[in-house]
Amino acid sequence: MSTPSGSSRPDDAARTDAASGETNGPTDPDAIKAEIEATREQLGRTVDELSHRLDVPARAKEGAARAKDTAVETYRESPPAVVGAGAGLVGLIGLVVWRRRRKRRRAAATATAAGSNAALAQARAEARVARKKAAREAARARKAVARNAQRSRKRTRKATRKVRK
Repeated sequence: MSTPSGSSRPDDAARTDAASGETNGPTDPDAIKAEIEATREQLGRTVDELSHRLDVPARAKEGAARAKDTAVETYRESPPAVVGAGAGLVGLIGLVVWRRRRKRRRAAATATAAGSNAALAQARAEARVARKKAAREAARARKAVARNAQRSRKRTRKATRKVRK
């Protein structure tokens, strides 16, 4: 950091050069006051510039105002171009919205189809289980009929034997 007098340290300005016997800075009190005042003004400008650079909301507002001014100026120079650009922007937004809705509908239809496919697969599985159960029941019923027929034949034989005796 340098001081306005060009030396690297602030207190060097008041020191005398041992070889020449002259002072490095002004010796007149009015000149010293003027130098201090100039340094203060320079420091104030530096602080103002830094605060402006760090004030992001204000810079954003300035950028928006610049963009608005540019748009207004462009409209004043060529209204049909601005209207055409606006129509193009509206068309682009409409296209994006339309494609998103279409994508959602297709996804919903696919999910419904997948859901109906799942329901169909479940119904088929249930039907398969029901067929197996019905086949088991039919086999049991055939066995029961066969047993009853056999028992009936045995009884008939016994009864016939008793009658013959």
